Parts: sequence; structure tokens; C-alpha cells
Amino acid sequence: MLFAVFALDKPNTADTRKAVHADHVAHLKKAADYGVTLAVGGPLVDDAGAASLGSLMVMEAADRAAVEKFNGADPLQAVWGQVEIKRFDKRTG
Repeated sequence: MLFAVFALDKPNTADTRKAVHADHVAHLKKAADYGVTLAVGGPLVDDAGAASLGSLMVMEAADRAAVEKFNGADPLQAVWGQVEIKRFDKRTG
């Protein structure tokens, strides 16, 4: 199953985002340990591409619990204010 994770940063967390970025990347490399495969992911940015606003990831997992466990361990939890995880049914692309 595919799941989309849509996370918006809390205000004034740009410095924290930069500080945990390397740990976040290391966490992504351990996705298989959680039973998760990343299909696509990256930062949500403002229209100028200058400021990060959050994160968007699409991942494959057997169930929501695996995605929640993986996402809950992500160091970017320190900056995310609102996080939504929704099942995603790919139809095109």
C-alpha cells in the first residue's frame, strides 16, 4: 500500500530544520528497517523555492502502523507542527 505523508513546519523552525537535516537523511536510509520503502520525498517550499515549509513523502508499506512508526522516529518531528498520513491510491504516472 502507498501512503502520503504531508507535514507542515511550525513557525520559526528553519534553524532547527537545518540542524536535524543530516539525522533526517540518515533516518531515511533506514526505511527498510521499518518495513517502509520511500517512493518519493522532499521539502515543501515557498513559491520562490527559498524557504522550506514542510515535507512531503510517498511511501510503500504493508500497513499504516509501519508508516506511523517510521514517521514518528523521524528527527524532523522537531519542526513539524501538523502531520497528516493518508492512504494513497496511485492511478497515473
